[in-house]
Amino acid sequence: MFRFQYTIFILAAVFAKSVAFTLPPSASGSRSTTHLNFFGGALKKAFESDDKLGKQQNAGLTNGPNENDNVTLNGKKIKAVVGQKVSVVAAQNRVKITYSCKKGDCGTCEIMMNGRMTKACQASIPQGKCDMRTL
Repeated sequence: MFRFQYTIFILAAVFAKSVAFTLPPSASGSRSTTHLNFFGGALKKAFESDDKLGKQQNAGLTNGPNENDNVTLNGKKIKAVVGQKVSVVAAQNRVKITYSCKKGDCGTCEIMMNGRMTKACQASIPQGKCDMRTL
């Protein structure tokens, strides 16, 4: 048992001295750089920033999703994204709609949307006012 603990201690000490990371620039603009001596320096530049790439950009949507705040489902006001499937919106708001084929062939998922009969498995949330009622 003692040999095992001693071996773990030795390995931890060796790896602690050989592993380091490159930190992003701080507010003052200085970059903290350390070296990776792991595997003979093979990962030396693995965590460096590539200055040729330019300024880092946000990887998300530029303006965010197009939300529609004028959607009601069985009289309850809900938030939904324009173009989102009605079946997904109903499931997120815990409204049960019966489905059979989910292809639009059978008609078991029909709901009333803005005064017209629509199949929930095929319909999507429009822009503007949207009033949906399950049957």
